[in-house]
Amino acid sequence: MSAPLSPVVAKVIAHRGASGERPEHTASAYQLAVEQGADFIEPDLVMTRDGHFVVRHENEIGGTTDVADRLEFADRRTTKAIDGVEVVGWFTEDFTLAELKTLRARERLPLLRPGNTDWDNREPILTFDEVVALAREESVRSGRIIGVAPELKHPSYFAGIGLPMEDAFVAALERHGLTGADAPILIQCFEIGPLQRLRGRIDAPLLQLMSVSGGPADRPDLTYAAMSTPEGLGAIAAYADAIGVETGLILPRDDMARSLPPTALVEDAHAAGLKVVVWTFRAENVFLPMERRRGDAPADHGDLDDYLKAFYALGIDAVFSDFPGAAVAAR
Repeated sequence: MSAPLSPVVAKVIAHRGASGERPEHTASAYQLAVEQGADFIEPDLVMTRDGHFVVRHENEIGGTTDVADRLEFADRRTTKAIDGVEVVGWFTEDFTLAELKTLRARERLPLLRPGNTDWDNREPILTFDEVVALAREESVRSGRIIGVAPELKHPSYFAGIGLPMEDAFVAALERHGLTGADAPILIQCFEIGPLQRLRGRIDAPLLQLMSVSGGPADRPDLTYAAMSTPEGLGAIAAYADAIGVETGLILPRDDMARSLPPTALVEDAHAAGLKVVVWTFRAENVFLPMERRRGDAPADHGDLDDYLKAFYALGIDAVFSDFPGAAVAAR
């Protein structure tokens, strides 16, 4: 693969910033991640009604902003089918960028991360352009090159409502000089088609996301399990540089949530010429395997350090973490 994931030391990608300690996708979350040593910051990209990229975990923003408290937007609450799942709330595609800029970010998991709510209602929704600018500012401040790892969220859905992502995304990459093989960027998607088409237009590193269950929204004939086989990995290598896989595809869990022996996925992916990035490492018990949990409360922090070290020992190339400081320390 090209330069962004080439060094021997595994990279740490701050998952939506230091989202374990600040509301996700905020400037303070990204800045804290860089302070903690992250190599990349990750913005999830969704679109506005007027065709701009904004940074939110999902296009439904009822749980990540103060939109539910804004009476002028009450009539925009609606129900939509997103990739076959019915979702109720407020959606970025029903707002202009100017309208979204009046909203303020909130903690998405307040019961698990109550301390993060101290930062609620302080910061605006960011655009992709603003995150790229922030990464460059932090690169100067820190003396390190800080990469950006954008994820294109639900591109088939957005194309279906008249907001195709790819042309606008390529234009943004060109505007920022991020189309080259050595650009400090790592472009992700759970769908296959967008990555295949991007491969024909840019040389920047591409990452195919995969989870333990399900399959790409644009390929109902295919499962992520099939894509994880040597044959499937060979097909991915024709258009992508890396795979981004859920922890359970490498260290599965039994019915009691205890870790099982590792699969051959890391070895098979490397044999296919693919880098391996693993998501998502979080400190709270509810996200950890049973043997790494400490205490009884879901929000209590378990042994994230040893869990990370178990993956690093398998030769993976990068991790996504809500706690980038912990990932850097374990590395």
